[in-house]
Amino acid sequence: MDQQLLQEFKADLSAARHPVFLTGAGVSTHSGIPDYRSKTGIYNGVSEPPETILSEDTLFNRPELFYSFVMQNMYFPEAKPNLIHEKIAAICNEKGYLVTQNIDTLDAKAGNRHVTEFHGNLYDIYCSKCHKQLTYEDYAKGYRHECGGIIRPGIVLYGEGINPDNISNSVNHIANSDMVIIVGTSFVVYPFAGLLNYAPASAKLWALNLTEIPAAGIKQLTGDALDVFKQL
Repeated sequence: MDQQLLQEFKADLSAARHPVFLTGAGVSTHSGIPDYRSKTGIYNGVSEPPETILSEDTLFNRPELFYSFVMQNMYFPEAKPNLIHEKIAAICNEKGYLVTQNIDTLDAKAGNRHVTEFHGNLYDIYCSKCHKQLTYEDYAKGYRHECGGIIRPGIVLYGEGINPDNISNSVNHIANSDMVIIVGTSFVVYPFAGLLNYAPASAKLWALNLTEIPAAGIKQLTGDALDVFKQL
């Protein structure tokens, strides 16, 4: 990792009045939660495209496939926040904000009070028919609710739109930021990646990622983000 760039990043973060973090699955891999599209990710070797399995159509028309995939591959109830979650939470609670693609609730568990879960979260569980809120323990027993409805997690599925409140909250914070830090994401999923378009021209833009992301005008610290947060 480029030490000169690291020092520059630390200086920018220290000076920032309202930094906004945009995070992805690479933040939670250090908590034992696999990412999605890497060689060890949950989409590797799936029987059908993830866009099919994790769709609204499959949820209602092939609920047993949806349920088995989600329960076997996406829930890690014993996972704990790691240092990245904790450092981001401390910075956000002091002066910043977090918009995350992650659906594992680890940011909230780390104590972050200023976070938007852009794609929802796995533990917002409810019956799609009667809308009763349920627990993970309820869902672990089966996908059919006592009313006959299908139980589902409150995550954005393929074919569904993003919660408008999540979009407006995210855009407002980025539009008022003076620094945007992208962490642990390939940054190719839209509309999440499009949030960067709302950053002010004067904002400092940084990416902390294992590989460079396809975005212009960003300073990129390539390597394990955990190494960066250990030095903050």
